[in-house]
Amino acid sequence: MTHPQQRAAGTGPVVRPVTGSGPVAGAEAGVEPGATSGAEPESDGVDEALALVAPSRTLAHRTASPRSAPPGTASVRAENSLAGAPRAKAERHRATPWPDARDVATRAGARTGPAHPGPGHPTSGPTGPARPGPGHTGPSPDHPSPDHPSPDHRDPDRPRRHATPLGQALGHVLAEPLRALTDLPSFDTSAMDGWAVAGPGPWSIRDEGAVLAGHASATALEDGTAVRIATGARVPPETTAVIRSEHSRTDAGGHLHARREVVPGQDIRPRGQECRSGDQLLPAGTPVTPAVLGLAAAAGYDELPTLPRPRVEILVLGDELLTAGLPHEGLIRDALGPMLGPWLTTLGADVLATRRIGDDADALRAAVIGSPADLVITTGGTAAGPVDHVHPVLAQAGAALLVDGVKVRPGHPMLLARLEGGRHLVGLPGNPLAAISGLLTLAEPLLRALAGAPASTPYRAAVRDEVHGHPHDTRLVPVVHRGDQVVPLHYNGPAMLRGIAAADGMAVVPPGGARPGDVLEILDLPWPVSPAPGAAQGACFT
Repeated sequence: MTHPQQRAAGTGPVVRPVTGSGPVAGAEAGVEPGATSGAEPESDGVDEALALVAPSRTLAHRTASPRSAPPGTASVRAENSLAGAPRAKAERHRATPWPDARDVATRAGARTGPAHPGPGHPTSGPTGPARPGPGHTGPSPDHPSPDHPSPDHRDPDRPRRHATPLGQALGHVLAEPLRALTDLPSFDTSAMDGWAVAGPGPWSIRDEGAVLAGHASATALEDGTAVRIATGARVPPETTAVIRSEHSRTDAGGHLHARREVVPGQDIRPRGQECRSGDQLLPAGTPVTPAVLGLAAAAGYDELPTLPRPRVEILVLGDELLTAGLPHEGLIRDALGPMLGPWLTTLGADVLATRRIGDDADALRAAVIGSPADLVITTGGTAAGPVDHVHPVLAQAGAALLVDGVKVRPGHPMLLARLEGGRHLVGLPGNPLAAISGLLTLAEPLLRALAGAPASTPYRAAVRDEVHGHPHDTRLVPVVHRGDQVVPLHYNGPAMLRGIAAADGMAVVPPGGARPGDVLEILDLPWPVSPAPGAAQGACFT
């Protein structure tokens, strides 16, 4: 999605690409008195509230506090088999820093995605492979070395390309370069309505009908003659130029006169002006937009060679969820089921189904093991509560955890695991905004890599207002663009959707928060950025 700053010229210097995927390097965490440097429990909402009790003190102590974990530090549990017993509630582990979690997701998708990734499709993070976490003794699939390259987990039975009809190709990714099948234009055509003339004027008007687009070319013109011609029509042989109707006049004797100087070749689009047959028009890995469809049709294509879209299945967990009606008697409406499918579709996924599993461990295990999807998305159940079944199910399925907790709020207990057959599972927290954080952190980069799409280009913008920060973790805060700045929106708690519904981006807030004027990384949201007038008026700004 392109934001107003990227479209309009002269909107200020706030939009500029960044080389990393995370917050400003070296951002320091402000630790409140009595706080520890270890990982917090996975109770997302409670942690968020406690962290924001004294935001001003957090900002004041940003430079006097211990640094956050260095970039590249991976989870101690990353890539270890889950074949053992489920972890105890009291077990503490080091969560993955937010930018490193996105890098791990990208690399995981690159190893199971298309064999020929497109332009800008990374095989490692912007700063290289993540450094192994404590206790790591050698290369692993997520920490490759020259002597131990990353294994290829692609399904050998899955086709690497599809011949997709133009009418169905929107949103897909080109599997091969798009080459012109013909010259464009394929013959000399008139660029304007007017007169085709030969030689110097004045010209006698031929006594025949106009040359029209889509009709056979007229006979060759002789010097001193002219014939009516329509835009897009094939110019007759020996034509010197086309004179626009408004630049000419006729007299009673049947002659045409030019009101301006006539330059040979004017208003004629010569054959091959745009491209010659065989020219590369677009590289492999280009997303198919409406403009790409138009170019492909003009170049002679009826179908496009596209990469298979990643197949996704959504498993909604929780016995407390309603699919219709008002909340009652401890039951709440399922907000994630209606939201995740369309969101994932905009990210280029082929959503196979959204299934409601409830809090049934056996049903969840069967659904995860039996899913035909390239990516399984679960909602809830990633913490250590009495009905949080995701970790035990992954252990029983022989999965490998690539990310087990991320230093980000909301969404701390998100996870990424590799299943058998090169499939993956992203476990999202159950709170709606925390789940969106998980989508942006893990699912979005993973899906881009699986689809062979180019990596998104991060950009930065100045924040207008102060943004409270977490002492240790990155925060993702809904924002809306106002001129050359972004304004943080209120209602940004883990369980809230009111802020994100009015937002057009998510600001990446480093530990300790941000002051007015600080330049932050902005994550795109996959929908248009120009809401109807007044659409954000009901939003509450911080």
